Amino acid sequence: MSAVNETFIRDVVTEVMERLNGSPAPVKSAPVPTPATPSPSSPSCGCDHTKRKSRPVTALPGKFGVFADANEACAAAQEAFLQLKEKGIVARRKIEEIVKTLAEKNAEAWGRLELDETKIGRLDHKIEKLKIIKLVPGVDWLRPDGRSGDHGITLEEYTPFGVVGAVTPSTHSIPTMSGNIVNIVAAGNAVVFNAHPGAAKCAAAAVRAYNEAIYRETGIENIACVIEKPSLDSFAAICKHDAVRLLLVTGGPMVVKAAMQTGKRAICAGPGNPPVFVDDTACMKRAAKAIIQGAAYDNNLLCIGEKEVFALEIIADQLMAEMEKNGAVRLTNAQLDALTRAAFTFKEGQGGGCAHASVNKDFIGRDPSVLAKAAGVNIPSGTQLLFAETDAKHPFVEEEQMMPFLPVVRVKSVEEGIERSLEAEHGYKHTSIIHSHDVENMTAMGRALDTTLFIKNGPCMAGLGLGGEGYLSYSIATPTGEGVTNPRTFTRVRRCVMVDNLRIY
Repeated sequence: MSAVNETFIRDVVTEVMERLNGSPAPVKSAPVPTPATPSPSSPSCGCDHTKRKSRPVTALPGKFGVFADANEACAAAQEAFLQLKEKGIVARRKIEEIVKTLAEKNAEAWGRLELDETKIGRLDHKIEKLKIIKLVPGVDWLRPDGRSGDHGITLEEYTPFGVVGAVTPSTHSIPTMSGNIVNIVAAGNAVVFNAHPGAAKCAAAAVRAYNEAIYRETGIENIACVIEKPSLDSFAAICKHDAVRLLLVTGGPMVVKAAMQTGKRAICAGPGNPPVFVDDTACMKRAAKAIIQGAAYDNNLLCIGEKEVFALEIIADQLMAEMEKNGAVRLTNAQLDALTRAAFTFKEGQGGGCAHASVNKDFIGRDPSVLAKAAGVNIPSGTQLLFAETDAKHPFVEEEQMMPFLPVVRVKSVEEGIERSLEAEHGYKHTSIIHSHDVENMTAMGRALDTTLFIKNGPCMAGLGLGGEGYLSYSIATPTGEGVTNPRTFTRVRRCVMVDNLRIY
């Protein structure tokens, strides 16, 4: 890679970590170990085959994927990639099987481990997110494309990059990492993770367990590496390492722009603020249940989760009544004001403008009871979601707040509902949801918002195969356009052409 401006890289990494809720003090990385020189006594047939097959051993053994130093982790991942390349498709399938099996087997223990460390979300949903790793597509997703004609045959194959550098969030640390390993290794790559510092311990525990099992079954060690104490410096080192050919980055618009200027291809999962529109043709009971199910999932930590609802005025009261019947608790205006003051901080706008709301991180992913206490209301045990009626400019509408509260906004027409949804989504093109039986309304919203995921008459999770058709991934690349990531996302397309031969008819 061409030289990367150090200040620029630090700015990139700072925003990545701020997006993912902070980081510990930087830890400087050691230089890459010098590759071992192949033995001159190695047999050779004179065609330089031995030289091309030799692999420098640059990583210390016995770490099972967990490293203190980023450069050492990248070198170990490169070695693992070369081993995987030699062992072929059979090894890829075995690794896919191991990750899916261990994720399900350890779902309860790892879910509890992650919750204990991060203190956000719900245990039952953290367990479920690991149990469904089996829905992540693997090796079978990669099928070569072949063509034949008068002038011979052409074969296009999906081949690996080498080592992928990735950042994982605290919201779904082990599930995101597990799904990424399945996708990335199925494509023939190795991966180095710079986990969120607030979820680094659970990430390291899972990576170690995966690598131990993979080594026993395949002899490959360090196919997935993680930095034990992730920092700004460790992520910068991953970005700059020669072995890292591809980046998988989570962050806001600044991070996306910066990551794509590092000189390496970046797959970027940006922010979202998914709106829900409910028209007068929808089944209110079904809509209310789906909205609660999606918005309450893991205390609304999902980037695809319902964040604000726009309802036609004619059915708004009916929808909110159904939400109350199905276990959501409605706040009064006074209670909403109290919660808003607690859940947001307001900084004065520049040039005398309006104060800008920022989410109070102490409320992200917390249980409804925590929000209820701030609002000054007692709620029944087992309540999954709070909601209240707001206007379209309320902070709960405009900000991606990731907590089990939903603002409901009345709109006078379908056109206004779609327009308000478009404004609230901020052009992220991430996720939008509609509850309607009118195909024209569905079509109009789908065209207007142009989001990567568009779910009709179901909870947000249906967009990832949970209650709807499709496959699962916890990395959804919206700004760079790859969408829901899969093994093909992490491949290069290579074409092999045979001219005037091997066409047998």
